[in-house]
Order: sequence, then C-alpha cells, then structure tokens
Amino acid sequence: MKILAVTACPSGVAHTYMAAEALEKAAKAKGIEIKVETQGSIGIENKITMDDVKDADVVILTKDIGIKETERFNGLPTVKVGVSDVVKKSDQIIDKVEAYINSKKQ
Repeated sequence: MKILAVTACPSGVAHTYMAAEALEKAAKAKGIEIKVETQGSIGIENKITMDDVKDADVVILTKDIGIKETERFNGLPTVKVGVSDVVKKSDQIIDKVEAYINSKKQ
C-alpha cells in the first residue's frame, strides 16, 4: 500500500509541516508507505513525481488553500481534509484510508 499526500496551509509555515510529520508518523506506525509533499512558504518540497503517482493507491490533500499541480493525481482516489484535522487526527485518517484501500482490493 502506498499513500501520497500534499500538505499546505494559508500561512505556509507551521501547520504545513506539522501535518506532513503527523501523516508520516501515523503511516509509519502501521507499516504503510507514504510520501508527503509540502507546499509551504518556501515553495514545494519533497515533490511527488509521476513515478510516485503510478504506484500510489490514494492521495490525501489538505483543503485549506489551493494545492498546486493537482492534475498529477487525476484518476487516483482523493481524500480532502482540513490541515488542522490532519495534525490532530492523522491516525484516524490513515485508518480510514487503509480501510478504503483494503475494501477496493477485495
């Protein structure tokens, strides 16, 4: 299972990176591969490539501010969630995404 995520917040500072860290920690705890791109005040970091996309099962996008280059994810199941929810509830988000992916594989 491979999850992609893009985090961004209106100020492009703290919550962008806190959300990325929270998702990485939650996925790692469950043994799930994840790559998180941040779109913060200093630009795009850890950019998701088309190679990443072709192997992905789902993408998580924060919805508080427009995400750049979302066309990369066309055809992938997409979960949109508020950046503060990602920070506070990343374990539950990963659990729900995992359950969804598993249900589609059966």
